[in-house]
Amino acid sequence: MKKNIVRFASFLLAASLLMPSGALASTGSSSSGNVINEKFGMPIVVYGADLTEAEKQSVKDSLNVTSESEVEEISVNGDDLVKYIKDGDSSARMFSSAKITREDAGKGLVIKIVTEENITQVTAEMYENAMLTAGIEDATVEVAAPKKVTGHSALVGIYKAYEVSGETLDKERTDVANEELSVATILADKPGIDEAKVSELLTEIKKDIAEQNPATKEEVEKIVQDQLAKLQIELSPEDRQLLVDLMDRIRQLDIDFSKWSDQLNDLSKTIEDKIGNIVENEGFWQSVKDFFNSLIDSIRSLFN
Repeated sequence: MKKNIVRFASFLLAASLLMPSGALASTGSSSSGNVINEKFGMPIVVYGADLTEAEKQSVKDSLNVTSESEVEEISVNGDDLVKYIKDGDSSARMFSSAKITREDAGKGLVIKIVTEENITQVTAEMYENAMLTAGIEDATVEVAAPKKVTGHSALVGIYKAYEVSGETLDKERTDVANEELSVATILADKPGIDEAKVSELLTEIKKDIAEQNPATKEEVEKIVQDQLAKLQIELSPEDRQLLVDLMDRIRQLDIDFSKWSDQLNDLSKTIEDKIGNIVENEGFWQSVKDFFNSLIDSIRSLFN
């Protein structure tokens, strides 16, 4: 019996070594005391105007807003939606919120969805792609919602916060960015293509546009078709047309495509790493599952 106990303890030790080092650690976020960049002022927190007081407090907790003196607080509503998006609905309800910290030139965009369980459609990469289209380049953005929402209104809040901080955004670019976010979520809802693949597709097409500088819609359509074939993505004719129309609007924007290409390369690398991690994680957790199945069989044999 003593020998069996020793063997059982050895199995438990082996199991503990297989577990990820952070698996038993607290998942709560910690505040390290951010330093305010005096060139850009305090971070700006923008709340969806339709939040209740309790929901607003929940968002504050998620975004680590411990004192109003540490941030500038504003809200975003349907009137802001109309300002930044053509044909926007001023009666739209706004819940998703964001904290924006402007960064030095060259820092790039860092997007964190801190309540991933509540932002159901828009991913960090989708936000980043849309923000680049809108003309926002160097910022750290944290997105939160107190309940399940699609996440679209956070983008309008980001626009407003960026302009409050002293910048000016081109309405044509913000409108195209909103269309991009809409197309991204539509495609991600189709069978056989997930959010990461959609973000990869949009990024690669935009990189080709930046590098090839197409002069016509037909040339844009060829870029789209080439990337769909390269990434082995099948879309309906209607969805392909949505994509072509969007990318043709992007082609016509007043964008410094030579500069844009570098930013898109960074985003492309992030997406590739994420897709790679997903594949690796699936393999890891399958090995853990196989180990524990074997472990259970071995434990049963000890007592039979």
